[in-house]
Amino acid sequence: MRAQQELTESQVKAAYLFNFLKFVGWPDDLPNDLQGRWVFGFVGDTPIGNELKQLVNGKSVQGHELEVKMFLDSADLRDCNMLFISASEKKRLPSILAGLRGSSVLTVADMDKFVESGGMIQFVIRDSHVRMAIDVGATSRARLKVSSKLLSLALAVTGNQGGANN
Repeated sequence: MRAQQELTESQVKAAYLFNFLKFVGWPDDLPNDLQGRWVFGFVGDTPIGNELKQLVNGKSVQGHELEVKMFLDSADLRDCNMLFISASEKKRLPSILAGLRGSSVLTVADMDKFVESGGMIQFVIRDSHVRMAIDVGATSRARLKVSSKLLSLALAVTGNQGGANN
C-alpha cells in the first residue's frame, strides 16, 4: 500500500471505513439481509463511496461479503451497517439521525460538529492527517461495541449522554 501522504484524503477515509468493520461489533439480532453481508451506505455527494467500492471489490471481512450502496432517499438508510453522511447533507442531518434512532447503524461523517450533533464517528484533519473523534455514548445507544484499539487511535472520545438529536 502506498504511504499515506501519497493517498488522497478520500482514499484514506475509505480505508478507515473499511477497517472500522474489524474494530466495531454489531449486535447479533440484525435484520437477515444484513447478517450475511456488510453494507456500507453513503448519502450525499462524496467521492469516498467510489474509493470504497474500488477498495472492497472482491473482498470479504470475517466471512461477510461487502457491498457499497449509494442512498438517494433517507427512507431506507437503515438498510446498511455503516452510513457515511456527506457534508452536503448538513441541513438534513437532524432528520437523518432521527430516522436512524433505535437502529444499529454506525454513522460516520467528515462535517464539523457531527459528533456533537449525535453522530458516532467524525473524521477530523489534524496536521494534514485524517484522524477521528468518537462518541461512545452514541455507539452504545446503537448497541455497537467499539474496540479499545480503535478508541486509542481517536483524537477525542466523548460519551455524550444524548441531546435533542439522540
